[in-house]
Amino acid sequence: MNRKLQNRVGVQVCSIAMIFVAGIALAASRYTDLRSIEPIHGDVAAGARKAAVCHACHGVGAPVAPTFPRLAGQRANYLYHRLVSFKRADPKDPYYSQSPMRPLVTNLTDADMRDLAVYFAAQTPTAGNLPMAPEAKAGKGEALFLAGDPARGIPPCQGCHGPDARGSSIATGQYTAYPELRAQYSMYLVARLTSFHKHLPHDTTNDFIMGGVAQTLDEESIQAIAAWLSSLTPERSL
Repeated sequence: MNRKLQNRVGVQVCSIAMIFVAGIALAASRYTDLRSIEPIHGDVAAGARKAAVCHACHGVGAPVAPTFPRLAGQRANYLYHRLVSFKRADPKDPYYSQSPMRPLVTNLTDADMRDLAVYFAAQTPTAGNLPMAPEAKAGKGEALFLAGDPARGIPPCQGCHGPDARGSSIATGQYTAYPELRAQYSMYLVARLTSFHKHLPHDTTNDFIMGGVAQTLDEESIQAIAAWLSSLTPERSL
């Protein structure tokens, strides 16, 4: 191989390497890495003073409508990192741009988000006012949550969200940001799982995991899991 050809090959290899590295950096920038997060801390009393506007939708103990998530008793790390996602999201993001949360978090400081997270985590969840969905009685949702369906590639939800749907028992890293699902309203859970099925949102490493899991679920499975979870008695998370 002559020197001119060697130089040309060398330039091509360097160019490919630079594109590869840039591609890795771009992929990494798309996701907030939650794999090594530390437990967050905040001021519960300060959070209580800041939560008045939150109660308008999320209520005290239970949300005021089935489209809103239950925050009382939810895991602090999950709540904090969700607030961070809403605050940092691009205004044109296909998921976050549609949420009423976007303008509400714009002026929150990091301390505000920590205080709100620990405040809601400290609250006692209460039963909602909606009756149990009929699908919950069939047992399919419970079976999928606890055992999955290997034949269809569906993993058991309890692997990340705990056998009682109160969150993982692992108290480090990304596991602390996996939410409690127990007693969330069915309508809210269906909306979230359907969004994950569409790979939305996709801004954290945990979202990346859920996007893959949700691909294995059809509409009937989503409805069944959501109905069973909504039928459970609310309890404080771990």
